[in-house]
Amino acid sequence: MTENEAREEICRVGRSLFERGYVHATAGNISVRLDDGFLITPTDACLGFLDPARLARLDAQGQQTSGDRASKTIALHTRIYAATRKFDANTACVIHTHSTHCVALTLNEPGDELLPALTPYFVMKVGHVPVIPYHRPGASEAAEQVAQTIERFGTAGTPIRAVMLTRLGPNVWHDTPAAAMAVLEELEETARLQQLAQAARPEPLNADQIDELRRTFGARW
Repeated sequence: MTENEAREEICRVGRSLFERGYVHATAGNISVRLDDGFLITPTDACLGFLDPARLARLDAQGQQTSGDRASKTIALHTRIYAATRKFDANTACVIHTHSTHCVALTLNEPGDELLPALTPYFVMKVGHVPVIPYHRPGASEAAEQVAQTIERFGTAGTPIRAVMLTRLGPNVWHDTPAAAMAVLEELEETARLQQLAQAARPEPLNADQIDELRRTFGARW
């Protein structure tokens, strides 16, 4: 993907997420790793109305070279790119949103992971989603914990594609903006299912069912 193609794709994905209610107001951001740096949505930008020419451009050291002022979360995004390289060298896009149902699940003493293995496609397309304790937006401590979590799960043989920042929202990553968007959608819709079924306390898939998905589809669980 060329830089111009990446600019257009960031804007297309941002608009799609906004129009379908996965992001709101000026919450959330999208970045893409280039061969010689990064693109990221500007601070306080609405993802539904992005201008490709005004996206923030940073060099490989994270120093901004053009565009509107970069989102403060670029530090977290670059840590994610660095940490995932060891387990998936193709990771090239990070999306962060304040997804309503995901955030709601962290408001009352969340566990170590956001969701159990509720559906086959959650297991296959998303996998484990570790919960990161609350830190203020942009805190370096959160970036460090995310990087450590990526290392811990990857070393254990279960590389992850998402983490959940308590009371803020998920960060998801993949090799393209479209693929990262698909991970986000599956995650948010599974969180919605969990809330809809909370009164019934849904049972997760059992170990044999998960193992079958792992063997058949390479599920990351």
